[in-house]
Amino acid sequence: MEKILIVEDDPKIATLLQDYLRKYNLDAHITTDFDDVMPLFEELKPHLVLLDINLPKYDGYFWCRKIREISTCPIIFISAREGELDQVMALENGADDYITKPFSYQVVIAKVRAQLRRVYGDFANQYQEPEFHEGTLSFYPLKFTIERAGKTLELSKNEAKLLEVIWRTAPNVANRDLLYEEIWDEVTFIDDNTLSVNVARLRKKLLDLGVRDSIKSVRGYGYQWVYKEES
Repeated sequence: MEKILIVEDDPKIATLLQDYLRKYNLDAHITTDFDDVMPLFEELKPHLVLLDINLPKYDGYFWCRKIREISTCPIIFISAREGELDQVMALENGADDYITKPFSYQVVIAKVRAQLRRVYGDFANQYQEPEFHEGTLSFYPLKFTIERAGKTLELSKNEAKLLEVIWRTAPNVANRDLLYEEIWDEVTFIDDNTLSVNVARLRKKLLDLGVRDSIKSVRGYGYQWVYKEES
């Protein structure tokens, strides 16, 4: 039975979510300690997290980042915030989906089951975890890590997707439209600056591993993977 962690400070909403999830044979647990969500997360090891943004001490973005430091489990934000920026921030901080309040519990169940099928279902199990290797550089997109010469660095979810698409597209150039589509899905309000910022962060982390000038900007089009092994 899949375990679901509910991080929602409205007890009525949290209880209703738990009841609905259990009706569909999902083992739902509710967080009560909002000062530190991580001990219950680490004990439970949930398959998926339902996460509110407005929480008593630290917001949902903070807890999403903390979870992403140790887990790639699906995270779905449930929030009364309807703004585009809030949805962008949720995805930037590692979320997989976003549902606005008030919501249909049937929609929540459908989205939860869709994420569980995607990550843990029979279709997902047909595939071996992807790995990228070139020279001494290794990249594990599902673990959000890059390694070189015994040093490992963590990537954000978007940085990992960005590197995967650019590396996978080589030697061709990954155009901006492709990157928008694969990294941000249907979020159509992403601007060029958001992509540029993510590329800059990714380049900085590669540089921390001693990898220089591996992502080439192709003006007006996109980015190209041009890695060269360095001593």
